[in-house]
Amino acid sequence: MGLNFRKSITLFKGVKLNLSKSGPSLSFGRSGLRQSINLKGQARTSVGIPGTGIYYTKNTNVKTLAKKGKEKLEELTSKKKGKGEEQAALPAAAGTAAAAKGAKTTRAAAAKAAPAVNPDLERNRQLVAEFEERINAVKSVHKQSDGYIDWEVILKGAGNNKELVPFAESVLAGNIDSYFKVIAEAGPFDDLLEFGSGFEVGTDDPSMLEIEFKVMSSEVIPQNKLSLKANGDLAEKPFTKSEYYELVQDYVASTILRVARDSFALLPIQKVIIHAVDSQLNTATGNEEEITIVSVKIKRDSLMTINFERIDPSDCLGGFEINEKFKKTSGFAPVDRLLPD
Repeated sequence: MGLNFRKSITLFKGVKLNLSKSGPSLSFGRSGLRQSINLKGQARTSVGIPGTGIYYTKNTNVKTLAKKGKEKLEELTSKKKGKGEEQAALPAAAGTAAAAKGAKTTRAAAAKAAPAVNPDLERNRQLVAEFEERINAVKSVHKQSDGYIDWEVILKGAGNNKELVPFAESVLAGNIDSYFKVIAEAGPFDDLLEFGSGFEVGTDDPSMLEIEFKVMSSEVIPQNKLSLKANGDLAEKPFTKSEYYELVQDYVASTILRVARDSFALLPIQKVIIHAVDSQLNTATGNEEEITIVSVKIKRDSLMTINFERIDPSDCLGGFEINEKFKKTSGFAPVDRLLPD
């Protein structure tokens, strides 16, 4: 069973602005049953859990079911065949001692030649697959983004969104209070809480946002890597220092790029300054202290030219104005924050 989330901004009683990858839409109705109309005039009725914004879908993988059925059939066939072979190999009651010894030798040789089946093989394969999926996920945070809101289109009163025109006027006029209302209602970084925490947004300039968040390297990046041995056993060993810190760098860069994408999708700003902070041990005091490890300034026009499916996140982030001190053998060091222009 999968969970699907939809972000929405409550602007008027009974009226919500829904944010999705297909664009903004206006919705109205009672809890649990809502009618929505997007800018293209397409209507949709949704049924969900009142107050949660969650609805359920159930997916059945026919290929998986067929595979399991085939494996079960092969298992039964193998058992039946093995039993028949054992019965056929039994020496006849009237057979000679030499024949019995030969049959025993043949069975022993066959058993020795057959490789032992690791009973934990499927479980180990699943663990390795999940590990590889996790590593790929922490380097691919930037590949997703919230749906883009075209406030200019809303301002024109396209489709059935005329009720939102006054609010669009306020946003496009650079009313910072309106910015914060959108951010508070939409929660653009709520779906990043697996990768970062303590998101704080501020600005006194309607053309930009300044955003800070705390990285979660110890929770996000595993200490050990998993692989399968030739016999199907699970192999687990620590990452080397360079492997681990390069993963951390890619994770931080990927998350920063995602924060920038979501910010530009939500508001008509032209620039974001993003500060990634972390806790590090101060060996002089013995206390954990919060430090800035990356501070980067990203412009909308530059970000819009990037093919996010093909980039290396660390290489990409290095192309912007950035303060970062990183070594493959020791990770991040403290840096000064970039200041607004």
